[in-house]
Amino acid sequence: MSEQHSKDRPRHRRSRKALAVGVPLALTAAGTLAYGTDLGLLGSDAQQRAVAATAAAPAWATATADGFASVNSLGQNGTYGGRDGQIVTVRTQADLEKYATAAEPYVIVVAGTITMNPVGKEIKVQSDKTIVGAGTAGHIVGGGFFLGQGVHNVIIRNLTIRDAYQGIWNDKDHDFDAIQMDGAHHVWIDHNDLRHMADGLIDVRKDTTNVTVSWNKLSQNNKTFGIGWTEHVKTDITIHHNWIRETEQRNPSTDNAAHAHLYNNFLEDVAGTDIKSSYGNYSRGKTKMVLENSYFQGMNNPVTKDSTATLVQKGNTFVGTSGRNESGGTAFDPKSFYGYTLDRTADVPALLKSGAGPRGSIGTTATAKAAAATTLTVAKDGSGQYSTVQAAVNAVPANNASRVVIAVKPGTYRETVKVPSNKPHVTIQGTGGSRKDTVIVYNNASGTPKPGGGTYGTGGSATVAVEADDFQARNLTISNDFDERANQNLNGHQAVALRTAADKVFLDGIITEGDQDTLLLDTAAKDRLGRVYVKNSYVTGNVDFIFGRASAVIDRSVITLKKRWDGTSAGYVTAPSTAANRKGILIANSAVNGDVSASSFYLGRPWHAGGDASLDPQTTVRNTTLSAAVKSTPWTDMSGFSWKDDRFAEYKNTGAGAGGASGDRPHLTDAQAAGQEVADWLGDWTPTAS
Repeated sequence: MSEQHSKDRPRHRRSRKALAVGVPLALTAAGTLAYGTDLGLLGSDAQQRAVAATAAAPAWATATADGFASVNSLGQNGTYGGRDGQIVTVRTQADLEKYATAAEPYVIVVAGTITMNPVGKEIKVQSDKTIVGAGTAGHIVGGGFFLGQGVHNVIIRNLTIRDAYQGIWNDKDHDFDAIQMDGAHHVWIDHNDLRHMADGLIDVRKDTTNVTVSWNKLSQNNKTFGIGWTEHVKTDITIHHNWIRETEQRNPSTDNAAHAHLYNNFLEDVAGTDIKSSYGNYSRGKTKMVLENSYFQGMNNPVTKDSTATLVQKGNTFVGTSGRNESGGTAFDPKSFYGYTLDRTADVPALLKSGAGPRGSIGTTATAKAAAATTLTVAKDGSGQYSTVQAAVNAVPANNASRVVIAVKPGTYRETVKVPSNKPHVTIQGTGGSRKDTVIVYNNASGTPKPGGGTYGTGGSATVAVEADDFQARNLTISNDFDERANQNLNGHQAVALRTAADKVFLDGIITEGDQDTLLLDTAAKDRLGRVYVKNSYVTGNVDFIFGRASAVIDRSVITLKKRWDGTSAGYVTAPSTAANRKGILIANSAVNGDVSASSFYLGRPWHAGGDASLDPQTTVRNTTLSAAVKSTPWTDMSGFSWKDDRFAEYKNTGAGAGGASGDRPHLTDAQAAGQEVADWLGDWTPTAS
């Protein structure tokens, strides 16, 4: 993309507000960004993954619980469900009931929608079972599960259980629950979507204990989550990372629990809807409750306690709440029972909107396929199957159905690489100890002459070009080292390091280096969706060096500003060319810095590629540290198009380059920011390393 853009033609634009809050943006921070001084790996989850080893069973089939469900008691050592039994797939109520009620252990994969007959049917699950949805396909409609006295070691995971509702909001006649437990122990309820039932979504009753409820979406219900129905003070329960939304009461109601540990939950009452919260977390009877780092938004009576109960609050956030918010007494130290790590409270809404509920990677053969992925090795010294990365790409069969990992040994590979559209599911992964050890580099620029005539153009200058869906890159450097100083006579200095023109592109723990137009995040066509998730990475450049029309999230990364070839400091971080009604570029939980002059860089400007007035460019920078290099008016016009006619905004940035809201520096409101999250930005795609 050229830095010099014609301004001699008038542009006709519809009238727009300075900030047009459209489709949601992305945000998924969990923990603190770690900055490696040697550009080493960022954060614990960015460590180099092994190229895949075969396993006896996929990880989801052998997963074990955390929290109180992991504690050894009552003759049961933790909660691991049916991992010692066969994996069976069911698609009918008869088969589900057959295996769930069997005496033997089973991992039961629900691979479709099962509608219960009669309505309200609750299958009586027996011990040593894992019941798991196949990706997002496992639905139980009009009924649920019952765990009776003494039933233990049960996992219910990755299911959608819904729609037993009989049309009466406070229904006294239909005890139709999603999951009911009466006297069970060691139960893990994880990554489910529970909603719209006639009675409770989860009932933990009659001395049920050693229960963990994690990463679930609970919504559209009156009585959400009840704990108790006993005079005994016996229940030990952990409730963490649950998104409780649009529910009236029992969120949860915890009666006579010996130890109730609630942390990193998000309780949300959305204004203007028919469902109004009555209360949130309730410590009743003789309950001892510890409530940590949870986020309450719009809730009435967000935290309440009986005079006989204890409730210790730590690190919670309350936004737009009203009524009772109580604490008192002494409770217990959860870490005396089990280890756990708290996420930052401010990150909880985005984290849960992105991560709660069923995951596509759980309960499917994708994990097993990843473990058995074809691996092609590349080494410059001849010790691999191929000596160039492109040769390995060429060896990938057209229209391959499963993952191919191209494992690139340390070295500098001076070549261009293209992954064509008919070769999906490719991972290019450096095998060195650092992302600096494996480098793919070339020096084409937009104006570089092509061997057959003409020039490469901006897109054609890319060192690595990705046109295939479901592409991943990790633990390597992709660079364009075009020398602007030595090529001043060349017309067209845009020099792309990495170009993506595909959907579901995951760039995890990489470095992209260049000057102008380093990282081109494009789509296969203007009307095609192209989602890109960049995590734990570095992007370096100076002019429009993160640009394109993709729906792109840059998360927990370092954006390094670089001086021009002549030593001057001036530039632009982003240049989105977003199509109308699409999502643009989000920078979240990151840092913008570099060895450049103060107030010399803009955060972005609107690129209307080809003068297309129908485009609606979008960049949001949020929860990011901005150095003094960022201008106090961080957005600017481009080619006769005003940034104020498009979508540019900030939210809760920090650092010397951050500034307050103004007409020249729009900020999202809390309400606007709450509607701009990762789950909506990336849609049905959950980026997972493979």
